[in-house]
Order: sequence, then structure tokens, then C-alpha cells
Amino acid sequence: MLNKYPLWKNILIVLVLALATVYSVPNLYPPDPAIQITPNQAGAELSEYSLEKIRANLKENNIDFFGEEVTGGTVLFRLTDSEQQLPAKDKLQRVLGDEFVVALNRAPTTPQWLLDMGAGPMTLGLDLSGGVHFLMEVDMEGYMKGQMKNYQAEVKRQLREEDIRYRRVTIEDNSLRVSFKSEELQEAGDSFLRRSMTDFRASTETNETFDVIIALTDQKRKDLQNYAVKQNLTTIRNRVNELGVAEPLVQRQGSNRIVVQLPGVQDTATAKKVLGKAANLSFRLEAEPDASRYSSEEYEFRTDEFRTARVEKSEIISGDRVTNAQPSFDENGQPQVNISLDSTGANIMAKVTRKSIKRRMAVLFIEQKPTTKYQMQDGKEVATTKYTETRGIISLATIQSQLGSSFRITGLEPAEASELALLLRAGALAAPMYFVEERTVGPSLGKENIEQGVTSVVVGLALVLLFMVIFYRLFGFFANIALFFNLVILIALMSLIGATLTLPGIAGIVLTVGMAVDANVLIFSRIREEMNAGRSPQHAINEGYDRAFVTIFDANLTTLIVAVILFGVGTGPVKGFAVTLSLGIITSMFTAIVLTRSLVNFTYGGRRINTLSIGGINKRDGSATEITAEEAK
Repeated sequence: MLNKYPLWKNILIVLVLALATVYSVPNLYPPDPAIQITPNQAGAELSEYSLEKIRANLKENNIDFFGEEVTGGTVLFRLTDSEQQLPAKDKLQRVLGDEFVVALNRAPTTPQWLLDMGAGPMTLGLDLSGGVHFLMEVDMEGYMKGQMKNYQAEVKRQLREEDIRYRRVTIEDNSLRVSFKSEELQEAGDSFLRRSMTDFRASTETNETFDVIIALTDQKRKDLQNYAVKQNLTTIRNRVNELGVAEPLVQRQGSNRIVVQLPGVQDTATAKKVLGKAANLSFRLEAEPDASRYSSEEYEFRTDEFRTARVEKSEIISGDRVTNAQPSFDENGQPQVNISLDSTGANIMAKVTRKSIKRRMAVLFIEQKPTTKYQMQDGKEVATTKYTETRGIISLATIQSQLGSSFRITGLEPAEASELALLLRAGALAAPMYFVEERTVGPSLGKENIEQGVTSVVVGLALVLLFMVIFYRLFGFFANIALFFNLVILIALMSLIGATLTLPGIAGIVLTVGMAVDANVLIFSRIREEMNAGRSPQHAINEGYDRAFVTIFDANLTTLIVAVILFGVGTGPVKGFAVTLSLGIITSMFTAIVLTRSLVNFTYGGRRINTLSIGGINKRDGSATEITAEEAK
């Protein structure tokens, strides 16, 4: 019992501390505030003319910038002052218009040699980094119009199948007016519609025409609107997950709004573009040459505005039947998107294409494009954005054989194929959405939060260090070294796993400081007791660590269980606190027990000593009790 670690254990401890130091160092290099500009159209490139316009605008508004970085179609300008981010964004968006997405970003400054080792700084939460906050609103009016069009087509189809002749079916708000030529047909239509359209209330009206009016019930209208918000919420979450954002917040607000917070996102411009794009697909057969304008529509091709094609109004399936979509290249090296459908979509596609071999099928791309106008209100220029639905054909191919659950679409640029695959994979939006509010927690507020958080950690740490040195002397100094490396290892782990640091996370670090030192207090108090009971210093050290371990392990295990439960049931900041606390418990067990024991062994182990610099030992006559030969072994 000489209190000595074998060489391999000491080397392992030094290796852990060295790696932790390396992977925590990137946090000493704070990112630069930056502005990122990306073309709204996937695959588009920034021209030199656009770049020169951006530079000139920044200089004209006295915004200092440096480190221009052009990557593909994206350019990033680093700014010298974070306070200039918002003014720069507003000015550039005004000049560049809706063809570009201007977003705030944070450009990393970590040295390349650290990046090559896989080291990077911690991701800061929205309350610390001033990340992006979006408030999106579901366009209920547009959604209900779309639903009523679907019901209109369904009523026409059912009446034709029942051989009930009607004159026309028109939409009036949330109701359908079905006109018939005679009273007999009206009665037959009224009876049938009451049986088949159970989500509607039916009534008759006889003037110059014989009409049946069916109106959506209040409950069904609420159900549809609730479904639209829930489906959009799921889709937005899927899109955020596809972007790889760390600890995002996506939640419903009110009846028709969704809040999205993206802390630490690496590409805010792409995030805004992907989240806001209400892209969808519509698969339709090409119209027959003799098709009327009532049953067909003409659209331009997205890649060639001078080329058009006429397609049927009724669609085969839409993008909401897509379960998976992956970009790839065909045998000629051209980009394509491999589509997988759900069982319902596959059955419909198989049924239609089996009867339409040698006909052509069009893939219609539907998206919402923003149009921003600037108006003077109360002496200030205010931007008003409206979204307009645009439709274009991306593919028109001949059906060679029956299609099933898997097929491919072509006619896209590589970047468009990747973006479309992402949007379809994440799910189609059930209803159009638009940005009501886009803001960031101001850089100054985030800076203030960081400063206050760091101050709390430093003050707490300083008081603990002082307490330990006064009460436990040299052993307290060992505990302080362990406490310092506990923070280093904790920061390194959070950086490695990509955890997001928030204000509650900083609170978890402060709590970790106290818990780490608590373990050493238990150990050192036990050593004091053993010394006061007459044990030799070497025996007291061994007994102190061995007997205090069970108590320390039980206390930390129960706290870890609570932290895991918090992570499982909590959201956002609560999860941030739980992650920090969990990692802090694990690292404190290592530093408080293993590292301090190593330092004590290095100082006192392997030799005969009469006393310990630990304080609180009762004075006794003579030296400490000698250990027996059996104990020495």
C-alpha cells in the first residue's frame, strides 16, 4: 500500500489531459460576425457585377469588412463590428432584392491545424450567440382555397360516376354551389351529396337554377386548419434536422404560427431559403391534343421559358406521397432525383400509368416566391413581402412501362436536384407559409450574456479555489488543479459532441464546479479522520479514497439519473442544462478521484512520511502510528 500508480496509468492520465487541452483550445478563438449572401435560385452563381455592388454598398454605408470568401454561389463578408451586422443585412437586401437571400452568420477563426485534428469551438445557443429567430405564419386562406378546389374536383368526379348530370360546381368561400338543370336532378344530387359528403352541410336553393349548396362544417374546417399547422410543424422540424442544426427550437405559437430558432447554424442563408420554400411536386399527364381549356392548363418549362406544354388539371399524385428522395446521376452523367412513394401513392401511380403507356407525364414544380416592396410609413421605409405561387415543368417524359413505388425525375441542375431531394425528403408543406418576423437576439445582448455567465463561473471558481487552499492546504491545491482540468475536459467534450452552450448550460457548469469540489471535500475529510484516528499518512490516504468512493459514486449516480430524465422530457434550454450537468458529473468523477489521487501519489507515494499538508489534524505526541508489515504489502 505505497500509494503509487503504475506507469501506464500515469501516461493515460497525461494523455487524456493533453487531448482535452487541445480540443478545448478552439474556444479561445471566437468567430467573426459576418454577412452571407446566397442566390435564391439553387445552382445560380454570383456574378462579379453583383459582388462589386455588394462591396460598394458596404463601403458607402461605412461598414468595415474583410476576409471576403466566395464558395460556389455563396459569398461571405466578415465584419469588424457585430453591431454592424443588422444594418449591413438591411442595406444589402434592399439593394440586391428578392433574387438573393442575405443572412447573418458567424465565421469561424479556428486555426487550420486544429480543424485538421477535428477540433472546433462549442456551438453557442441563441441567448449567447444571437442566433436566428423566425416567426412563420400559415396562409390559412390559401390553404382553404386549395382544399375547396380538391373538394370541387371530388364532387364532380362522384357526380359523374353516379351519372347525375350537373351544370357547374363553383366555390363560394368554404362552400360549394352545385347547379342542376331540373328539380328532379337537384333532388337526386341533394340526396347523393348528403350521403357522400359527410363533412358538409347541404341545403337547396331554387331560383333561376336548381342549386344544392354544401358548406364545410365548423368542426371539419377546424380539423383541416389544425392538420395544416401540425403537418407544417412536422415538415419544418424535418427540414431543420436535414440541415443538421444543433438543438433547434421549433414549436407552435397560437393557432396558425410556428416559431423557429436556429442557434449556431453554420449556413443561415440556406436555412432561411430551405425553411421558407413551400416547394412541392405535382405529377400530371400531358393533355390530349383535343383537350379543352377547362380540363387542361399550359405551363412553361423552368429551364426554358420559351418552351411550354399543356397538362391535365387533375393530378395523379402530389409530393406529399413521397417517402424518400435522393439526388444522383443517370447513365449519361445528368442529375436526377430518385423518388420513392408510399403505398397509396404507388397504387395510384401504377393504376394511372398502366392505362397511359406511350403518353407523356409531366412533373410540375410548385413553389412560393417572395416579392418585396418598400413603402414609406410614418417617415420610415417599411418592407412588405408578399408570396406568389409559381409553377413550372421540370420534366416531361414518355411513360414506357407501368410505374410503381420507385422511379426517377430528370431535367434539373445538380444544385436544384439536391435541394428538391431535401425538400421532398423532409416532406411537403401542407399549406403555404411566409415569414412574419425574422430577427436575431442582438449581438450586444449575446455578448452581455456571455460576459455575465463567464463572470459567474470565474467568481464561483475563485471562491472555491480560495476555500480549498485555506482549509486543505496542499491537498486543496491538488483539488484546484483537478477542478481546472475538469472544466477543460468538460469544454473539450462539449466541443467534440457538438453540444450547444446556453445560459442554463453555464448554470450547469457552475453547479459542476461545486459538485466536483464536493467529492474532494468528502475524500479529504475522510483522510483527516483516518489521521486523527491514529492511522499512518499512507494508510489514511488509501482509506480516504477507498471509503469515500462509494458515497461519491452514489451521490453522482442519483444526480446523473435526474439529468438524464431532464434531457429526455425537457426541451431547448432545459436540455442544454441537462447535457452540461451530465457531462460535468462524469468529468468530475475522473478529476476528483483519479487525477487528485495521481497528484497525491506523485507527492507522497512510495516513501515513509509522518504528516500530511491537509489541515485539521489533531496534534499528538510522537509520530503517526506505524503500519504493519501486512498493510505495507
